Amino acid sequence: MKVNFLDLKAQYASIKPEIDQAIQNVLNSSAFAAGPFVKAFEENFAKKQEAKFCVGLSSGTAALHAVLMAFDIKSGDEVIVPANTFFATPEAVSLAGATPVFVDCEPEFYNLDVAQIEKAITKRTKAVIAVNLYGQPAQLDRIKSITDKHGLLLIEDCAQSHLATLNGKFTGNFGVCGCFSFYPGKNLGAYGEGGAVTTNDESLYKKLMMIRDHGRPQKYRHDIIGHNYRLEGLQGAILDVKLRHLESWTETRRRNAQLYREFLSDCKDVTLPNEMPGAKHVYHLFVIRSRKREELAKYLAEKQIYTGIHYPIPCHLQKAYANLNYRAGDFPISEKHADEILSLPMSEQLKEEEVKFVSDTIKEFFQKQS
Repeated sequence: MKVNFLDLKAQYASIKPEIDQAIQNVLNSSAFAAGPFVKAFEENFAKKQEAKFCVGLSSGTAALHAVLMAFDIKSGDEVIVPANTFFATPEAVSLAGATPVFVDCEPEFYNLDVAQIEKAITKRTKAVIAVNLYGQPAQLDRIKSITDKHGLLLIEDCAQSHLATLNGKFTGNFGVCGCFSFYPGKNLGAYGEGGAVTTNDESLYKKLMMIRDHGRPQKYRHDIIGHNYRLEGLQGAILDVKLRHLESWTETRRRNAQLYREFLSDCKDVTLPNEMPGAKHVYHLFVIRSRKREELAKYLAEKQIYTGIHYPIPCHLQKAYANLNYRAGDFPISEKHADEILSLPMSEQLKEEEVKFVSDTIKEFFQKQS
């Protein structure tokens, strides 16, 4: 049995008539850059996330960068970010001209370690970017208490947490905004690049609308320096179709995660992901840990089970940040996880028999090791 890490072709086949019609509607109207299809999606996505406003952007990275631009975060400023995240999180800080300051992750839930945040705050700190990694909310309420205490912005990186909640509240609503990615492999993915910012702050919404469109409130009038960060009409239409299915897809992912837990409950050689109390994890990724990660991944691939590693090199050890002078050992939890984590196949297309096959093959690997 072949089990893909992700099967976007199968997902498309499941909603093909809706998608094809949406694309045809855009072609018929020629509304390719922003426009009515993007506006409709923005309104619908804001409602789903229980936010007042949504700005569609060209990528999740653009969403983070645009927010930092909106708050005039620049050279000389510092922004606290987790060491355990995709590179786009600190990269957006660097694009704004500021300096990312890394903090280790908590050992059990993989998100920003709240106990380490205040140690990283200096007079130059302007914001904390909390990443809701793998689909699980960070300890956003506790992080918000810290940012409020120190007069800092809390920006949520929600690239992997569409429809995730903490104590019934959707991610993106704890800080000043939530920055989403619609990269094709995300729980809500475009057919290309895409992103968005959700917020309850009307002034931020209006500024982001200008930033994404060369800093203009109207055609040929440019009030601020902006960027070309518009979401394309085709992507807006595609995302609006997929959004109708996102709740059911999310529940399927959660069921698949529970099946993995059941099937692997007696496998003591792997560490399964835990769901934080009060959190609704949406399982963008189902990440296990093993000291024999490389051998296990190879064995699974030989059985046509395809996995991923998210992420093999912590951000503070990336060559791009060599100038910040971090060293191996600075963030031991992130570094340990980077050597052990393995992302198993996870999607709404994954069937129970596939989850069982993956789980049985993992157990088979360790039985052969003993």
